[in-house]
Amino acid sequence: MLDRFWPRRTLAALAAAGAALAAGAAAPVLAAASAGASEIQAAASAGASAPAPASLAPASPASASPAPQAIGGARLAGKGVIVSYPPGSSLAHLPNIQASAFVIADADTGQVLAAKDPHGWYRPASTLKVLTAISLIPLLDPDATVVASKQATSTVPNVAGLVTGQSYTISDLFTALLTISANDAAIALTQAVGSYSEGMDVINAEARHLQADDTVAVDPNGLDAPGQRTSAYDLALFARQALKLPAFLKYDQTVTAQFRIKKGKSETLYNQNSLLTTYPGAVGGKIGWTSAAGATYIGMAARHGVTLIVTLLHCPALTEVNAAKSLLNWGFAADGKVTPVGMLAAPLQPPAAGPAAGAVVATPRATATSAAVRPVAAPSAAVRPVAGPSVLAAAGFSGVAVIAAGLGFVYSRRQRQRDARTTRAVRDDGTGGTSRPGRGGAGRAAPTAGGGAEAADPLGPPSVPGPRGVPGPRGVPGVPGPRGSTGTRGSPGTGGSPGQPAGPERSRRGGG
Repeated sequence: MLDRFWPRRTLAALAAAGAALAAGAAAPVLAAASAGASEIQAAASAGASAPAPASLAPASPASASPAPQAIGGARLAGKGVIVSYPPGSSLAHLPNIQASAFVIADADTGQVLAAKDPHGWYRPASTLKVLTAISLIPLLDPDATVVASKQATSTVPNVAGLVTGQSYTISDLFTALLTISANDAAIALTQAVGSYSEGMDVINAEARHLQADDTVAVDPNGLDAPGQRTSAYDLALFARQALKLPAFLKYDQTVTAQFRIKKGKSETLYNQNSLLTTYPGAVGGKIGWTSAAGATYIGMAARHGVTLIVTLLHCPALTEVNAAKSLLNWGFAADGKVTPVGMLAAPLQPPAAGPAAGAVVATPRATATSAAVRPVAAPSAAVRPVAGPSVLAAAGFSGVAVIAAGLGFVYSRRQRQRDARTTRAVRDDGTGGTSRPGRGGAGRAAPTAGGGAEAADPLGPPSVPGPRGVPGPRGVPGVPGPRGSTGTRGSPGTGGSPGQPAGPERSRRGGG
């Protein structure tokens, strides 16, 4: 209808201007979303939208590599054993290891010496506690205390034996986390950041910072949870970062320690990583086990100025440490003699969450649900919202709304003018006055006794029909009826909450 009042060329120009405003505002939003998609990965959506790899099912050890372009090198996208022996080499071949995935890497150079299905997705079990530790150690004051919550103490298995309402020092909780794989200590440390959800955000942001894109942490202790996963390659990235943190090595290398459970009750912690006491040069590591994940392991050792990392996933029970020893022996013999098959990726940027010494304020005696420590800086730049594009989008859509309102005003004004002309024509015809010329050029005929044919009205039938043959009035001139306001579309429905774990797996040796 609008082209009857304004030329089509003018309308087209206005429409083009509105589209340009909308596109100009939306473009930065789309660009920001595209750029952020590679850095931010929600744990729930990733677990639900990604194709479920067969490795996450207890019955099948096979896995699905999620991306054709593997981080660390094209060869690391392979699923089988990946190794490059030089021509004519007398180097012994890789030992036959019963593991669905493994990586042997030089921690100093980042060279991957050999691997098997390095980017395959598997359940991490308690090796995920290494990620929890390297994420939270830079944030939490080791001398601060945190009060154990009901969520922490009700974790099954409750390995450290935390008691609801009791205070524990951060350093003691880290020691329990890495020596006896305490699942309850992992929950308490995560909540010490400020809240459980904030702590999990920090942990997943650290994975993104390290380019460990195969990893999604749903809980901080590695107990089986829907959507939780990692890869042998990512575990090597966590181990390499752990070697840079003296505090991590202090906790991880503790062989025995006393842990105060409550007043008058303590227990002795014994490190579960037997590599420390049975392998010359061992510097740390972490075991893991659930019935779904099988045995998982991270081992680190140094000899003759070379530090190696070995990671294994989905091994038979009680074989992981001996398998790691065999791979470490091969790695020390092969380092510098085999062609690397890939590289351990460097972190994307310096961690934004690590405050300077003394910048973190501790709460010496926190209440049951409060944080022991709150970080001064944001956990990671990857989780900061992008504010600029939303302002541009609002401005663009506001411009479109102004143009639409202007067109509606013009249309309404033209209609009122036509209604006024029609009313005057009815008044003249009804009083016997002179007829007005119609749109077809002929005058409107006066009513006859037998009734005359009504002139065709392009706007539809009159609102109040008059006597036969006489058009009724359309309403009061100059006061058009309301056209109706635009109704709201309603807010989109929220999706269902992610599924809860079907039940924690009990560890064969405590924490899993």
